[in-house]
Amino acid sequence: MDSGEVRPRKPLAVTASELQKHSSKPSTEPRLKYGITMQVLRSLLLAAWFNGCCIVVFVTQLVGSPLYLINKDYFYSYMAYTKQCFGLMITALTEWGAPTLFRVSGDESVRGQLHLTEDGMLQASFPERLVMIANHQVYTDWIYLWWFAYTNVMHGRVYIILKESLKYIPIMGQGMMFYGFIFMARKWQSDKPRLQYRLEKLKTRHSGSHSGNPQYDPMWLMIFPEGTNLSINTKTRSDAYGAKQNLASLKHMILPRSTGLFFCLQQLRGTLDYVYDSTIAYEGPPKGSYPDKYFTLRSTYGQGRPPTSVNMHWRRFAVSEIPLDDQKEFEAWLLARWVEKDQLMDQYFETGRFPSELAGSIEAKKATEEQKIAISAGYIESNVRLHHWAELGKIFMVLAGLGFLCRFIGSWFG
Repeated sequence: MDSGEVRPRKPLAVTASELQKHSSKPSTEPRLKYGITMQVLRSLLLAAWFNGCCIVVFVTQLVGSPLYLINKDYFYSYMAYTKQCFGLMITALTEWGAPTLFRVSGDESVRGQLHLTEDGMLQASFPERLVMIANHQVYTDWIYLWWFAYTNVMHGRVYIILKESLKYIPIMGQGMMFYGFIFMARKWQSDKPRLQYRLEKLKTRHSGSHSGNPQYDPMWLMIFPEGTNLSINTKTRSDAYGAKQNLASLKHMILPRSTGLFFCLQQLRGTLDYVYDSTIAYEGPPKGSYPDKYFTLRSTYGQGRPPTSVNMHWRRFAVSEIPLDDQKEFEAWLLARWVEKDQLMDQYFETGRFPSELAGSIEAKKATEEQKIAISAGYIESNVRLHHWAELGKIFMVLAGLGFLCRFIGSWFG
């Protein structure tokens, strides 16, 4: 098979006309809900929560850092715990400050891996080790993908490839280094050895798997092959590059870069089976517009204007079927996938929904009437939220226990 040839994976199980029965075209920009005074108050409260929890998590990391010298298995498990804490914190931040409807669909390759729990929440059952790729729409993409990992109980095993400048953010940057995130300077000569070193860490054999096969640690490696989020400037540069390379311009996306992803998959080959691909769309902006103008961190959290819904279409590809022996073939394969994703975006803008082949495969013991309608068309709809507020206790548990221990020792010797 020519890896550069673009072919639909399967005929759509739900046609555009059928989708229209269950959906409407994306609405206009969300209205401003709060005045200036309330915006300032909200921003201060949410910033206090975010920054306060970041400090707590970072101090918790420092408390456990000596474990690296004692037992590396304990160290990695402990840092996974602190990563869970961060995932819980941003989920609570979104549930409080930017309530968001999350709509999930997929093709035949992910049938049986998406469910609705008894409390009406999304539950995914993806593998413990995978590489996740996605188009990069806005800065909040990673927040929603991290919450998706939470629904799979993998929010402590997320690894993200980031631009190098982020590691210099006080506290957060150091915290992300503890997490084992991979920082790239976008200069391949210097990035390659750094990336290889981090990937070797992700191939180290440790314990900690929930599947009973602890050969390798659980890992969700999150990569945005476009390298940056979609905007007027980045789209213009992408189109100019594509014209020089005789590549057709994509309507809704930036052309992907293949080098980093190709290297990651080559290095990790044999330690994972699948690449999972997410196509992300935000309800609100009209067709042809750029979501970064509508959904910034300030508008989403400070002004209380989150997307009307966050839509994700999932599919997976077997690593064994991806051309990893020749970079040109891989580049053509990746571009073909991005052309398909662009077509998915076209259908989203026309119908208000991604296509879905999940109808009849979604498990749900209890569902609201709205959720039943969505399920019948092959979708899961759930609000971004925690299972229970008591989970937030994990964020403070280590420091609270340490404080109690110090108090007990002080009173014993006092």
